[in-house]
Amino acid sequence: MTPEALAAFFGTKVALPRRAKGNAWASAQHIESMKHRSTVTALMTEAFVPPVEPTALHRYLASLPLPMIVDTWYDGAMRAALVQGNNWVRCKASPAPGSVEDRWYRFYDAAGAETDRAAAEKWTTVLYKPHGSIVPAKNFLISDADYVEVLTEIDIQTPIPDVVKERRTGRSFLFIGCRFHDQLLRTYARQASKRSSTAKYALVEPDTLTKNELRFFLAQGITPIAVPLTRAIEIILAGA
Repeated sequence: MTPEALAAFFGTKVALPRRAKGNAWASAQHIESMKHRSTVTALMTEAFVPPVEPTALHRYLASLPLPMIVDTWYDGAMRAALVQGNNWVRCKASPAPGSVEDRWYRFYDAAGAETDRAAAEKWTTVLYKPHGSIVPAKNFLISDADYVEVLTEIDIQTPIPDVVKERRTGRSFLFIGCRFHDQLLRTYARQASKRSSTAKYALVEPDTLTKNELRFFLAQGITPIAVPLTRAIEIILAGA
């Protein structure tokens, strides 16, 4: 459930050089360089194909008419919560460099069928998976090479779907269960929330915050809420 845990998983499958240990993206790049991209995809599938049961928070979020949910991990729990709630108009956009319709992303409906950008305008909630997902099509951004390609254009927002740009404009963000201790994670959070309102909040564990995270909050105008995640979820669900 964390990049560090994913890197450790890679390390149980392939002997990694010291520079790659503990770093999921560098680990994936080493595997891709030494054993081919298909091996990376196979390992990602092994890691994430066991379904993750949606939590009470997933289900609560799925019950709300939210314009957008940004899910930054590779599992399918949030999507499952939307589908289980019979919210058939909800769906997701996943990155897929080199795809036919769009270079950077694809759109899928609630049944898992690929659709197009025009359909996205009618969706009540867009589930945006900027790093990809195990479902429905095993699209992943994971290796250093993947991110180098994306980051060359992310400042001009090309890799971000127009429907995401439209729905975030002027709206607030609440970051739940996110860390910003890595430059890549900070870059994606900054780009995904660009042109949103000034009301941005993040649930944080004060004891684990790094100086870089604190600087990021200050620079981005994100208000940290120092409440343990489990307690914050209790409060959110109690008010539901």
